[in-house]
Amino acid sequence: MTKSCGLLGTMKLVIAATGASGTIYLQRLLAQIDCAAHELHLMMSASANQVAKQELDDFKIPSNVLQHSENDMSVPFVSGSARFDAMVIVPCSMATLGRISSGSSDSALLRAADVFLKERRKLILVPRETPWNLIHARNVVTLLEAGAIVLPAIPSFYSRPGSVTAVVDTVVWRILDQIGLPNPSAYRWGEKAASTKTSPKKVEDRR
Repeated sequence: MTKSCGLLGTMKLVIAATGASGTIYLQRLLAQIDCAAHELHLMMSASANQVAKQELDDFKIPSNVLQHSENDMSVPFVSGSARFDAMVIVPCSMATLGRISSGSSDSALLRAADVFLKERRKLILVPRETPWNLIHARNVVTLLEAGAIVLPAIPSFYSRPGSVTAVVDTVVWRILDQIGLPNPSAYRWGEKAASTKTSPKKVEDRR
């Protein structure tokens, strides 16, 4: 079920997407943020919109989410003086990741990421590309050193997910944790979760 975002909230968030496979991660993240309590800005690149049409038959954006063009330099979060809490790029293409690591700011999306880094605000990048080459790895190291959080879209399975959506949610839960948003449906190792089907004691690899 989608929710309507209010303009006033306890957190101000920027959610962006670029042209990598994995639009379902974006869809599930939007669906699980309490938009009645937080101000949510969405920025999708042209390639992200194209991938969304290819991957999802019914990509839904919650009503009243503030949508912006990737090249709209008038958005508030491209300035360090505008206070925002976190920015998530999901999915994040390796091309975008590389441009951010190089300090490129030739679009509003890239400028926003640069601002979040320079202002020491939370920037979460969710790449899905695999395998990596050495250029990818070095770009990731550069971003980690600059203060970004790199959270590859690698699902976990100790919660015994029973559907594609449930697998995707294991990544979305980690994104929500990094943002600092409530995440009551998340499976916690050692804690009973309402959505689990079997005991985690049966899982051999607990890491």
